[in-house]
Amino acid sequence: MTRHLFAISALALALAACGQSPAPAEAPADVSTMPAPAPAEPAPAAPVAATPAPASASKPAVVADCATTIESNDAMQYNVDAIAVPASCSQFTINLKHVGKLAVNLMGHNVVVSKQSDMAAVASDGAGAAPEFVKAGDTRIVAHTKMIGGGESASVTFDVAKIKDGGPFMFFCSFPGHMSLMKGSIQVQ
Repeated sequence: MTRHLFAISALALALAACGQSPAPAEAPADVSTMPAPAPAEPAPAAPVAATPAPASASKPAVVADCATTIESNDAMQYNVDAIAVPASCSQFTINLKHVGKLAVNLMGHNVVVSKQSDMAAVASDGAGAAPEFVKAGDTRIVAHTKMIGGGESASVTFDVAKIKDGGPFMFFCSFPGHMSLMKGSIQVQ
């Protein structure tokens, strides 16, 4: 079963990386009669985070009222790579929304929070724990959502004290093979 999930994940990643099906072969076009390409439009401005993000973040999460929402998709991506938790929060909530269409058994996602040094072992131990891919009772896990598929949402709330010391801490998806692309830092600021 796990081998099939890896194959499906790899296929989905390859298709997402391509972005489209290959075009059929055509006769070479006369380049002199082709119109010039349209100028690129500027990218929309990124949302401003309510809390400062870690210096290495390129896609910081928007944090408000001791909570944030992370989106995941069918291309094995989160829309953020860093979460800055305000030091004034005693509890923090991560809301996960899967904006894709694929079912949980094909392209499921969750959010797991652990020390960076424990990530690989947590993911490895969880790989055999389908369908949640989180080993029951794993004390290295600070918090985690349930595994969700396209169109679904899940949330987890945890004590901020658990990530104040002993880090660095990370969030990641424990679906087999996803952690390589779906991860980010989480720290108290």
